[in-house]
Amino acid sequence: MNRILFNNDNIQRRVQELGRQISLDYSGQEICMIVILKGAFVFAADLLRELTPKVNVQFMKITSYDGQNSTGKISIEMDIDTDIQNQHVIIVEDIVDTGLTLNQLMMTLRERQPLSLEICSFLNKPARRQVPVDVRYIGFDIENIFVVGYGMDYCQMYRQLPDIQIIEED
Repeated sequence: MNRILFNNDNIQRRVQELGRQISLDYSGQEICMIVILKGAFVFAADLLRELTPKVNVQFMKITSYDGQNSTGKISIEMDIDTDIQNQHVIIVEDIVDTGLTLNQLMMTLRERQPLSLEICSFLNKPARRQVPVDVRYIGFDIENIFVVGYGMDYCQMYRQLPDIQIIEED
C-alpha cells in the first residue's frame, strides 16, 4: 500500500508559487527551459502553464547509472536542439537526490556558455546529497524516502498518479 505524501491540490498550489517566482525573476526576458526526461515531464508541463515570460522548451534524456548504482558520469541519450549560448537556462528536474547527475550536467551545460543557468526541481532530498548542488527553485524538500507519482516512477510505473506517494512494502 502506498501513502500520499503530497496531494494534487498541494502540488498545484506549490507549482503556481514556483511559476510566479520564476516569472518575477525573469520578467521581460526569455527562458530556455530544459526538461529532464522522463520524470520531470508532468511537473514541467504544469510549471510551463504558470510562466509569463517567453519560454523555449527543450528536452534532454540523460543517464548516470550502471544498474542501480550512480556512476557520477552522465551520458546524454537525447540532447537539446538549440544553442543556449547567451540564454537564460532553467533545468527542470523531478528530484535532486545525490546531486551527482545534476552536478555533471551543470558542468556540461556551462561549457555551452549560457547567460545564466539555474535548477528548478520539484523535489529535493538534501539528506542524500553527495556533492553540493545549488537548486534555486524547489517544490518540496523530502526525507530519504522513495516516492512515485506526478511523473516519477518505480520500474516505469506509477507516473500517472496525480499525488506524490510513498512506496511502502506490504
